[in-house]
Amino acid sequence: MAKSNVREKLIEAGLENLHRCGFNGCGVQQITETAGVPKGSFYNHFESKEALGAAVVEHYWRERAGSTLPILAETGAPPVDRLRRYFAAMAAKMEKRGYAGGCLIGNLGAELSDQSELVRDGLNVIFARWTEVIESCIRDGQRACEIRADFDASVLASFLISAWEGAILRAKVAKNGAPFDEFYEVVFQKLLLPPSTP
Repeated sequence: MAKSNVREKLIEAGLENLHRCGFNGCGVQQITETAGVPKGSFYNHFESKEALGAAVVEHYWRERAGSTLPILAETGAPPVDRLRRYFAAMAAKMEKRGYAGGCLIGNLGAELSDQSELVRDGLNVIFARWTEVIESCIRDGQRACEIRADFDASVLASFLISAWEGAILRAKVAKNGAPFDEFYEVVFQKLLLPPSTP
């Protein structure tokens, strides 16, 4: 079995287990069993479970969370519509999973921010990338006078991510999409709208 293939299997198995059980809820043995590789091979690819966690964060962003990002760059569609469809796509994924699991980025941020500098640094990079993509869409909307311009686009983008992560947590607890409905109502009917002119 090729080394890169083993590493990829470990990352996929790590993603599955960390998303389902949390970082502290699973061990290397469980991850290697899921991957179908010998436990000893783990340390040929990762110095520690923490190093695997950092690799899983990057993989999750690139392969899963990042899969909906192209919606935000569809320049043929109005920016507000892009934002609405982007968040709706993520909400649909949550509904399909029965409001279980949530966002791995938020989950690991809550669990490991005080435990792992390596994972925290990786999460900070992901949040910065995420903010930049949403910020770009918001700037498009501000230039088109569709989105309020009295807030900096980076502030609005950062706030939307924070509010969205909170809505995901509430949806996991409630096991329904009501928090997403509240998010849409506040964001798209109030927050993003330009102030009314006299």
